[in-house]
Amino acid sequence: MSRTTASSTNTSSYWRTANPLPQFPRLDHDGNVDVVVVGGGLAGLTAAYLLTTAGKRVAVLERDRCGQIDTGSTTAHLTMVTDTLLSELVARFSRDHAQAAWDAGLAAIEQVASIVHERRIDCAFARVDGYLHAPRVPTVEPPDLEAQARLARDLGFDATYQLEVPGLGRPGVRYANQARFQPLQYLAGLAEAIVAGGGRIHEQSAVDTFSTDPLRVDVNGVTLTCDDIVLATHNPLVGVSGTISASVFQTKLALYTSYVVAGRVPRGTLPDALFWDTNDPYDYVRVQPDGDDDLVIYGGEDHKTGQEATVHQHHDRLQQRLAALVPGVVVTHRWSGQVIETPDGLPYIGPSADHQYVATGFAGNGMTFGTLGAMLISDAILGRRNPWAELFEPGRSALRHAAWEYLKENADYPYYMLRQRIAGAPRSSIDTIARGQGQVVERDGQKIAAYRADDGAVTMRSAVCPHLGCLVGWNDAERTWDCPCHGSRFTPEGAVIAGPAESPLAEAE
Repeated sequence: MSRTTASSTNTSSYWRTANPLPQFPRLDHDGNVDVVVVGGGLAGLTAAYLLTTAGKRVAVLERDRCGQIDTGSTTAHLTMVTDTLLSELVARFSRDHAQAAWDAGLAAIEQVASIVHERRIDCAFARVDGYLHAPRVPTVEPPDLEAQARLARDLGFDATYQLEVPGLGRPGVRYANQARFQPLQYLAGLAEAIVAGGGRIHEQSAVDTFSTDPLRVDVNGVTLTCDDIVLATHNPLVGVSGTISASVFQTKLALYTSYVVAGRVPRGTLPDALFWDTNDPYDYVRVQPDGDDDLVIYGGEDHKTGQEATVHQHHDRLQQRLAALVPGVVVTHRWSGQVIETPDGLPYIGPSADHQYVATGFAGNGMTFGTLGAMLISDAILGRRNPWAELFEPGRSALRHAAWEYLKENADYPYYMLRQRIAGAPRSSIDTIARGQGQVVERDGQKIAAYRADDGAVTMRSAVCPHLGCLVGWNDAERTWDCPCHGSRFTPEGAVIAGPAESPLAEAE
């Protein structure tokens, strides 16, 4: 049986009690900025960070405290694996669209990893495996997990069927190079970088009205004018869309409440990984290292928001299932959050009116799709092309193009560079590289081209091709580092053999 501590009735999430964010001032004076971001959660602060680092003048407006609502209620899984099965995405859209959706999720994980590395954010970020597995007690007919793994591999993803998922003993699919982190520590790092870059963050600053000609918002009795507005409020505001348009859009969103319990166990009781089963609604589990212990975070019991009055029964059932999984767990936290689903399983990200952008409908992928939303919207504002913009835009125009082919239509986008870099380098130890062989490994957020000479000496260079930034691969037959994008080749030690690259692989940091 599980035990509870005195704090087990606390309905504030573990993240909010463990690491509150610093406070930011109310907006109290008129001004002009390039972009107003409404919402201080993960999507809003990520968009503000990307735009600020690109030179835009940005103001974030949060009605309460940053990160305290939806981001503060997450379980912080970072995974490309959507709630909708990959086979269903293929059947509903196409292989190209399904691959594009998962590629976009990988890109979002890589974006988080890049920000953590560049800003040196201490948020317990780690690459971990993710497991889709058969439940202990099925409530719906389970899918063919072997077929799911095979389809994912066919589309280029690192997926392996396993008869027994570690720690659970159930068959499932292992997806490599997913991630987990501490979300509010991450937001604190983003906020620090935004302010350091000249951006502004204002709490207790709810927008009262949105207006056009010029585009502006009224807040706390003062006015901010701007060129663009980002609505990053999870459940989007009307903004300048107009009531009818916003009402129609709202009918495409379904809001669900999801429940979470968390408890302490000795370090290593469960593998440090992400888990979710095939039930509907599904249960999901992850581990968060905390001091000398691990916190096991167990969620599920989703239902339409507002349609059930006795919420304690959902926490009780989750606690019972957690105790069955980890006997003796000491439950310390119980909380709930909200997820928003769309009819087709993909989020809505893009323009909702002239110079107004929205990101919503993330389902169970809030951290991944929230980051992706910030990436797509910042690219749109900055006038940069993004290969996923049409796929996720609220009108779904790309899905009406029968001939839309993800790879062909993006031939001028450095796809191989993108795919290799976001897929993540193998996490093998350099010690496992044989003499006379090379391998791309990941160390401290860097992709490293590591080569062990015949005498055992190891040379480490950046695995990023200096031509246009693709990730090189090891050519076992020729003992060279080869670039898949444009054909540059390098010696095992990183010197140029053939262009178009004109400089060697850079020294590893």
